[in-house]
Amino acid sequence: MNGKNSDNRRGYRRRERDNESVPKPGKKNAASPKYDKNRGVIFERPRWTPPKMSAEPFPAFDCPYCGKPIRDLAAAIADKNTGEAVHFDCVIARISAGENLEKGDSVAYIGGGRFGVVHFNSSQDPQIFSIKKIVEWEIKENRADWRKVISDHYSVT
Repeated sequence: MNGKNSDNRRGYRRRERDNESVPKPGKKNAASPKYDKNRGVIFERPRWTPPKMSAEPFPAFDCPYCGKPIRDLAAAIADKNTGEAVHFDCVIARISAGENLEKGDSVAYIGGGRFGVVHFNSSQDPQIFSIKKIVEWEIKENRADWRKVISDHYSVT
């Protein structure tokens, strides 16, 4: 084995092709990317600029059920009739007052804007339960206006 690239098992052509893609020191070409011996080819990428946040102040809502201000709007839910923001706990209290709950029953949020009257068979194991009744609270097609205002503050892109 003699020659310049005798330690190259792939052959002379492979080595020659690889050398063509590496810029020669001393030659600067604006179109070609930078090359670092340790990191390989370095491309210049545009810098990320954060989007501008909304200038309007964050809205303040009062719960129509209890009259107290809603501090955590992410945990609020829309009123069934008016669409206003209400406390999640106020909704559970209102549903509980309107239902005839037996021993082992409780009201729980089951997702999708729905609550359920849930019966737990055993107080030791909360994984064993049955849903006795489903209460439709929020309608998925009707998005409350206050939710759009909040989402504009968080997702501005």
